[in-house]
Amino acid sequence: MHSTTLLLILSWLFYFLIHSLLASISVKDFVASKYPKAMPYYRLTFNILAVLFLALPLWAMQNWSGDWLWQWIGYWSWFAHTIALLSIVGFIWSLKYYDMSEFFGFRQLSNQVTSVDDQEQFHLSPFHRWVRHPWYFFALLFIWARDMNEAMLVSAIMMTLYFVIGSRYEDRKLIRYHGERYRRYIELVPGLIPLPWRYLSQAQMDELLSDDRNDR
Repeated sequence: MHSTTLLLILSWLFYFLIHSLLASISVKDFVASKYPKAMPYYRLTFNILAVLFLALPLWAMQNWSGDWLWQWIGYWSWFAHTIALLSIVGFIWSLKYYDMSEFFGFRQLSNQVTSVDDQEQFHLSPFHRWVRHPWYFFALLFIWARDMNEAMLVSAIMMTLYFVIGSRYEDRKLIRYHGERYRRYIELVPGLIPLPWRYLSQAQMDELLSDDRNDR
């Protein structure tokens, strides 16, 4: 394996390791028990660190691009750019269905929240009727619609593997937060890739949102 390829892989692995550790419930539980006054700052600090540490693999990609493996040309170029654009539009549209104040950590800071658990109630956007992790899905669409040089391909594979593993971890975390209700949701809707024969009907969505019997 070329040394630059290895460096890129290691930089992504380092980023994924740090990101996963800081996002883990065990680390949050530790901070909450030992340093409860720090918890209101945890989510905001996590997001800042996630952006800062991302600079390492991006730097590695910039300094080693490698040869072009494939580039979309002609009608395929229009198709790829359309997919990429739709993924961006879909992601931006999805933002209105999330509590971005909580996502960034501002709500926890302003309310001085010391709890580890999610502050949002169980909710489902229209995208969640088709896939459990729409942000991961949009990211995968965008990544694989790009022209691929060696560095981008390595990064795309690494990010895809992380989304697959991370989505399973996210499911386990959401089961802790939302209990049996989320288990039922997992049975009905695929995780990363929408499947035409497996989606949440409006009636099933309404039932999940209104059913409080199996809340944690």
